[in-house]
Amino acid sequence: MARKRAAPKAAATEKTGFYSRALNAAEQLELEDATGVEGIDDEIALLRVRLRALIEECPDRVELQLDLANAIARLVKTRYQISSEQKKSLKAAITRVLEEVAVPLGIGIGVGVGGSLHR
Repeated sequence: MARKRAAPKAAATEKTGFYSRALNAAEQLELEDATGVEGIDDEIALLRVRLRALIEECPDRVELQLDLANAIARLVKTRYQISSEQKKSLKAAITRVLEEVAVPLGIGIGVGVGGSLHR
């Protein structure tokens, strides 16, 4: 699981974030550590481990197993969704590559509905 760590922050005791009053010192340190995690891969992996344990330890708790499996499915779906801004950026990058590489090579290109390339 890829983790990107945030820049070092002030000690937890000096931090006055929104949740700081609701957390004890140990929890504040854990919160600070958690803010360095980017993405949801760790959460997906953790829930998969918990689902396996639940299936092994409580095979009759099918409804709970399904709830957990659905939670995993939602996280996986979220993990692979890209924003409309990312879609625009990707489309622009692909268009640029096609215009700068394929067209000069004489490769015929046609883009579907809403496209701008015609060759």
